[in-house]
Amino acid sequence: MIKFPRCDTAPVPEDLPRGAGPLFGFARLLRRFGFAIAPEQAITFMQAVTLLGPRSMDDIRRSAVATFAPAPERRVEFDALFESWFLGDARAAIEGEVEPEEEPLIKDDTDTAEEQSLPVQDETGGELTSGSEQLGARAFSNDGLQLDKLERTIGSALPWRRSFRTVRTRTGTNYDIRGSMRKILAADGDIPSPQLRRRQRLPRRLLLLLDVSGSMKLHTEDYLKVAHAAVQGTGRAEVFSFGTRLTRLTSALRIRNRDQALARAGALVEDWDGGTRIGQTLLAFQSVPRFSAFARGAVVVILSDALERGEPAEMETAFRRFAASAHRLSLATPLAGDPRFRPETEALRAILPMLDDLVDGSSIAGLSKFLLSLGASSAPRTNRASRGL
Repeated sequence: MIKFPRCDTAPVPEDLPRGAGPLFGFARLLRRFGFAIAPEQAITFMQAVTLLGPRSMDDIRRSAVATFAPAPERRVEFDALFESWFLGDARAAIEGEVEPEEEPLIKDDTDTAEEQSLPVQDETGGELTSGSEQLGARAFSNDGLQLDKLERTIGSALPWRRSFRTVRTRTGTNYDIRGSMRKILAADGDIPSPQLRRRQRLPRRLLLLLDVSGSMKLHTEDYLKVAHAAVQGTGRAEVFSFGTRLTRLTSALRIRNRDQALARAGALVEDWDGGTRIGQTLLAFQSVPRFSAFARGAVVVILSDALERGEPAEMETAFRRFAASAHRLSLATPLAGDPRFRPETEALRAILPMLDDLVDGSSIAGLSKFLLSLGASSAPRTNRASRGL
């Protein structure tokens, strides 16, 4: 495993361009103040600033918010640190010796579950005034109702498939030869009404794959709540998380109490708010026969921003395999909540022909509505040939 230097203790690399020093220093400043900043996020931040020009400080601020994704309750603190670093003089605050007590704030693969728990919700979180946060607050007030409805109705809302097993029926054209013969023998040769059977109809399996990387940390708790409601509502749901590792969460989410289930899931996942290897982890899922069987003939919903930082070839291969084996393949991305969103990255353009749905995954209400509509939108694919499957 490649080990990156910690941003809060390592000196600025000598091979960095001169203009990248302040950007790298800002990532170190955030780590010093307890923000969970992965090395990949620091690199992506510098790349985003390069991509935007930048033409103004607003471009740098937007790049920082998009790549570091500060939690809502810490947004005010994040903005204050940004103002202090780029518009004031905060350099002396981080170039001194780092105190030992700051070390536990840096989470790695060996951290305990307690160190990886979600940040404590402060009472001052409602002071944020941005438009996006107001929308989130309004949706949050109905979360309980949406989750309860999802749990009650998801079992009957999934697409159905015909099983090879049969059950008795009073109508139809398929005769139950064995049952009819037994009835004839029991009636001493009389010919009663024939017995009929039909193939059973069973709900398809639902497979949820949750992205828990740093760029998704504002949504992972909501995704876990939706996954818990789905698992409680149907016995045919499977849930996995992926970031830099792959973790099965189904057993944890079978706990009836939502808070206990989410706490158990939080203890199982070891790569919260870190980097992301979408193609690699999805291919690892498909390489395990027991796991890949969950996707065969299932409704597969991937909840991710689909921002692959590596080569998109692995991600394209993984989505192509899902499309070939699954009944339906959907991508729910929080980026689609912005009306200006367009799937223009190389990875998104590559996987778009393989998707049956590209939907808004920015809220519990939107996700619940989509999951409950799967049964109504389960028409078979008609363009497999155009997808090369």
